[in-house]
Amino acid sequence: MTSEEYYELILPYQDALNLLLGRLDVLNHSIYKDAACKPVHSFYSRIKKHKSLDEKLERLHFDPTPANARAHLQDIAGVRVICYFEQDAYQMIDALKRQNDLIVVNEKDYILHPKPNGYRSYHIILGIPVRYMDLTEYYPVEIQVRTLSMDFWASMEHRINYKQNRPDKEQIQAQLLKFADTLKEMEQSFETYNENRPH
Repeated sequence: MTSEEYYELILPYQDALNLLLGRLDVLNHSIYKDAACKPVHSFYSRIKKHKSLDEKLERLHFDPTPANARAHLQDIAGVRVICYFEQDAYQMIDALKRQNDLIVVNEKDYILHPKPNGYRSYHIILGIPVRYMDLTEYYPVEIQVRTLSMDFWASMEHRINYKQNRPDKEQIQAQLLKFADTLKEMEQSFETYNENRPH
């Protein structure tokens, strides 16, 4: 697609992303009774770049057109929510799912059911209502909710393994799986000191 088509395509996704970020900010200071004890350490958001969007459509065997992007991609807009503890992550997920104007499109719990390589995170795609002058349209935003330790592991795994053909790849993957287990144990130990309780 042309640059003009790309920028026209992403405008409503950016609107949906902005609306969701505002909602997340409100939830972050209202989930627990003590507003100072927020469950979220940080938020990161992005709109998929033009080249990345075209490449993904081609990998899926679709022509890189705005119509195909709208029809077949649900991660044009994305947010990563980094929480302190696993309990915080589930509190945030539950709070999002209780928002009656948001639509759950799809969800995968890789916290409870980690990927074979040790990856842990909760992925949920929400339909966000964008209200214009005369109509309301829903746009999908992919949200990844994870803890600090899960994010640390995922960042390191990505840096070490992403798109690299290493001769010691199997050995490294086995070690990364061990690290994932160690980090989970450390996080659970820290969580014993967490006094936050949901409303």
